[in-house]
Amino acid sequence: MNIVVIAIYIVLGLMGLGVLAMLLFGIRSLAFGKINPLTMGIVCVPVIILIVLGFILPSWAEAGIMTILITLGLTVLALLLTGLKGLFT
Repeated sequence: MNIVVIAIYIVLGLMGLGVLAMLLFGIRSLAFGKINPLTMGIVCVPVIILIVLGFILPSWAEAGIMTILITLGLTVLALLLTGLKGLFT
């Protein structure tokens, strides 16, 4: 087996452990009341968009790119609305 393939598997394993740790600590923080449930819901929006687009679009790669673009658009819109709100108050 090539060293590059082994390195890719190691990196993917470490990424998986990192995501699992973030999920577990997020659930722990939610259970102890250290995080607002609305904030947790907002963090989950890109994951939901990815899953929906993954089943609609022909490939998961396209779904990932569209998810990034949609999330970027929503972020710009939120920043714009927040700025306008601050302008008028």
